[in-house]
Amino acid sequence: MKAVILAGGYGKRLRPLTDEKPKPLLSVADKPIIEWQIQWLVKQGIKQFIIATGYKKELMVEWASQSSDRLGVEILLGVEGEPMGTGGAIKRLREFLRENFLVVNGDILTNLDVSLLKGGEVATIALVPLKSPFGVVRTDNNKVVEFVEKPILEDYWINAGVYVFTPRIFDYLPEKGDLEKETFPKLARDGLLLGVKFPKVYWRSVDSMKDLEEASQEVPKIW
Repeated sequence: MKAVILAGGYGKRLRPLTDEKPKPLLSVADKPIIEWQIQWLVKQGIKQFIIATGYKKELMVEWASQSSDRLGVEILLGVEGEPMGTGGAIKRLREFLRENFLVVNGDILTNLDVSLLKGGEVATIALVPLKSPFGVVRTDNNKVVEFVEKPILEDYWINAGVYVFTPRIFDYLPEKGDLEKETFPKLARDGLLLGVKFPKVYWRSVDSMKDLEEASQEVPKIW
């Protein structure tokens, strides 16, 4: 199976770091996010990668050319001249994706088992439980009994940014636009979107300086 890594965004919330390089090339524990991702997927038998890049694409091309042999993988680059959105970026790669393929957002870190993402006619998405961004106060008869720091809200599930698509997905992708806003809502209405829950995996989206700092402490322990 081939894996597409979506790495074309501006990473505005991580400026000024992303003024110099695209978010997937930011370092977590002295290694680029995208390198952690590739190593995670290599362990699961994936050796062919397509990186959909746009912003600061020259740096991504340079990194890929220097890293493919070192990581023991094949890397192709899908380069955008203008932002196409996550859906449009994948649609441009249609000729390279004739069989079921994996898609990963370029700013997430996880150790989930992608082999469990199966069974969808068109698309299967990984779901992880929502971690509260705030501490929670538990009470009993108006008395505070406990403070819980950022608990996992196990009744709520979020899109993990990891998907397996069949070639039928291309019938639902926009020429320009996002999976999350256009493709997934349509598939859900038609009963064609399967979600697989991963209740006990490591997962983090890197969106802030705090995320970078915390991921640098966490990721080496789970890889």
